[in-house]
Order: sequence, then structure tokens, then C-alpha cells
Amino acid sequence: MQSHLLIGAASSGSGKTTFTLGLLRALKNRSFEVQPFKCGPDYIDTRHHRMAAGNPSVNLDLFMMSEAHVHDLYAGYTEKADVAVTEGVMGLFDGYDGMKGSSAEIACLLKIPVVLIVNAKSTAYSVAPLLYGFKHFKKQVQVVGAVFNFVASESHYSFLKQACEDAGVEALGYLPKCADVEIPSRHLGLSLDEDFCFEEFADRVAELVEKYVDIDRLLELTKQVAPAALPMSVSHRTYRREPSFTVAIARDPAFNFMYEANIRYLHHLGEVTYFSPLADTSLPDTGFVYLPGGYPELYLAALSANRPMLQSIRRYVENGGKLLAECGGMMYLCDEIRDKNGDVYPMAGVLHQSATMENMKLRLGYRTLLYDDARLKGHEFHYSRLVERQDPLPSCAVAYTAKGVKTDTPLYRYKNVLAGYTHLYWADPAGNEWFTKFCFTLPV
Repeated sequence: MQSHLLIGAASSGSGKTTFTLGLLRALKNRSFEVQPFKCGPDYIDTRHHRMAAGNPSVNLDLFMMSEAHVHDLYAGYTEKADVAVTEGVMGLFDGYDGMKGSSAEIACLLKIPVVLIVNAKSTAYSVAPLLYGFKHFKKQVQVVGAVFNFVASESHYSFLKQACEDAGVEALGYLPKCADVEIPSRHLGLSLDEDFCFEEFADRVAELVEKYVDIDRLLELTKQVAPAALPMSVSHRTYRREPSFTVAIARDPAFNFMYEANIRYLHHLGEVTYFSPLADTSLPDTGFVYLPGGYPELYLAALSANRPMLQSIRRYVENGGKLLAECGGMMYLCDEIRDKNGDVYPMAGVLHQSATMENMKLRLGYRTLLYDDARLKGHEFHYSRLVERQDPLPSCAVAYTAKGVKTDTPLYRYKNVLAGYTHLYWADPAGNEWFTKFCFTLPV
């Protein structure tokens, strides 16, 4: 039997990611085949999971994906795993509309036991009613244990263990208050700076998890039969392999925000190659280009200086090439990007507008884009904004929030380019007709 657990919390900031990374690395160090997952649309935590576990991390999201697709992803990726670890999002019951889309909903759908991470800073026995509430609020959610974070001492933990006992939730250990396991952050999430020593960090947290958390008991509590794929799964019926279809994906330090299942889907459709807008001087010979989001604002000088690549991208588009660009990838297609100080860096000049990091303001949330007859699902998360020229490029889609409120998130169509701020999800066969049509229809 395998162990399956979802790491949840009462709120963001409780330490889910730190504990998840430490547990993944500790399990890997024990020679377990460990499969990580992430609830929700976050594409940064999944990159850390992959580095800690040695296996790709997969998003599970009930806004962007159908229930059948989530079930298929989980069953498929856990098939050969010893342990499946799913990191929750925000608080356990926080969704885009009440509990909809929450970690708890994922746990219920997949019948995954939940281990709560509890922020114990400035509290002790008072966690008892919190634990009791999380255990009993929804009986379908199996809260099997708790791990405490920011614990000051063994004496402090003794009060927390007593609270667990009285609330009917097993205490599985704790992480001590420790400055050297704090992860530096950036405006889009955890830092991936080259000077951040991730391997050293992951090993340090793994040591703490091994020392202070009862991993053996955690695995025992979460043992269960692995979920089987749904009968007649649509995921396995709708891939259409085209031997002549080639895909080129931008992947380097500037462009790397992508969903594992999306990339796997592209591998099913055709031959996939990768290129670097930072280092390469031309696009590979391809029938479809994917420019994902990332941190282009950190590499503006290098991106702008690579004129041969910018010209190669522009020639490809003007000759009718198919290209999908998201967020940072869309910014790269603009005439220019301005940094936070207003300094200007020329870019590809495909979309005649400017992107700027000046006066940064967060825009985020799920998006449904009505484009032609299709409904595109995805997530928007950025601090930049577009500065339109005198003759602005009109949006080709109408955008709505998760609650159906119209919003101004743009999607641009120029020749055979689709570009916008939304990180799109197309791996679900239940809603990806638009994507396969975009890939395979004749150029316009």
C-alpha cells in the first residue's frame, strides 16, 4: 500500500511549503519514490517540489480542471509512487467561492488524508478548539494528524500535544523556531535567485523533519489503496499524436512558469524541443512556439541585447507561425519593457505596446476567457501592466473572474499569435478543443 497525504493549514503563512519541501527531501533521502502535487494554480511551489523530490510536481485545480481530469492526473502520477504528498493552498477550506476549489475539496474528491500544519507562534493549548473545528467541520475531510511550526521549546510542544489529545487529533511532531529555514521571498513568491542555495536549504529542513517529526507514524496513518484511473478515461482517448508536429518551448531562468500536465500534453501531440531566449540566437525549426511566463524583468538587459533571437521570433510570427505567449512571454513580445525605474529595454516588437514594472500593483485571480466559441480557463498573477499606444490592440476575448464578474484581463490575437496575462490550462480533454484547434488548423 502507498501513503497519501495532503498538507493543509488554517491559513497562509503557517509553513506548508517549508514543511512540504523538508518532508519531500527527507522521503527522497530515505530512497522512497515520492510524487509531489500542489493544490491550486501555483507554478512556483511546483518547481521547488521538483527540486526537493526529484520528480515533477503536478497541479490539482478544480477551477481550471474537471473532476475527472484531476482524478486521472492523481491516479496516473501516483501509479509507481511509494508516497504521494500534496501541498494545499491557503487555508484548508479556502476556495474561490466558499469551499469550491479548496484543498479540502481536493482531499474529499481523492479521499486523501490531511495532515495539518499549525502555526504555534504565540499560542499553546488554545490550538485545541482550532484542531477540533478542523477535524469536525466537514466529516468527509479526514484530518489524521497535526505538525506544529514555530515551536519555541519541548515545553511549548508538550502543551500542543495535550491540545491534540483533547481535540482528538494525533500530534506528529513539530518544527522549531529557526531563522535558517526561512525562505527569502520575491513579489511573485519564493525566491529562485541563483544565490539562494536551495539544495542546502532543503537538506537543512529535511534534517529538522527527521529529528522532530515522526515520519514513520505519518506514513502509517496515511496508508491506503492507490486510486485507480476512472474507467474509459477521456484523458487517454483524446491525445492525437502528429509525427510531423513540432513544438518549441522557451525554458530558461527568464521563462519557466508552466504546468507539468500542459507540457506532458504537448509531448503527446508531437515532438517537443526547448530553446532559451536568453542564450540562443534563433528559434528551432518548429510548427508551434510556447512562450510561458517567468521573470523577464530580472533579465531585461540580456533579453534586449539578444537581437538575433528577437528578430527570429518576429520573423516567425510575420511568416504565419503559431505562437502562444503568457504573462512574461506576452511582455517579451511587446515593443519594449520598462523596469521599475522607467528604464526602457526594446523587445520583439510583435505587439505594439509597452509593458512596465513601474508602480507595481498585484493583479491575480482565476479567469475564464470567452474566445470565439471557446471557454479558456486559467489564472492571472502579475505586478506589471501594459501601457497602450495611441492605437491600442483590442482584446479578442471577454474575461470573467471565478465568480462570473466581467474583468479587463486582455487576450490578444495577432496573425497566428495568442497572447495575454492569463496562464492558461489546456491539458484537460474536457475543455481543450480550443487548444488543439489552435495548434492544428491552417494558418490565417
